Amino acid sequence: MIVVQNQIPVKNEYKEKFENAFLNRSKLVDKFPGFIKNEILRPIKGDYYIIMTYWDSIESFNKWVESDEFKKSHENIDDNMFSGKNLFTIHEVIDSTENI
Repeated sequence: MIVVQNQIPVKNEYKEKFENAFLNRSKLVDKFPGFIKNEILRPIKGDYYIIMTYWDSIESFNKWVESDEFKKSHENIDDNMFSGKNLFTIHEVIDSTENI
C-alpha cells in the first residue's frame, strides 16, 4: 500500500472555501480502481492542510493521475487560495496499527 500526501498552504480567507470543495467533491477518486481511502486533515497547529490518499500500488495512483476523472476533479481549482507552494510526497506503508 502507498500513501500520497499533499501538504497545501491555504490563505485564511479561503479556508472555508477550500474545506467545502472537499466536503462537496465529486468523489470520482472513490470509485477508481486501486483507491483505498482519502483523508483531509485541517491544521490545528501549522499552516498546511494535508490531503492523504491511500492506494493499493503506485501503478494505481499513476493511472488515476493520468485519467480523465483526475482532470475533471481538479478542473475548478482556484490558485488564488494558496499562500505558497504545496509539498507532495509518496510513501510506502511498511507497518500500520489501529485501535478502533
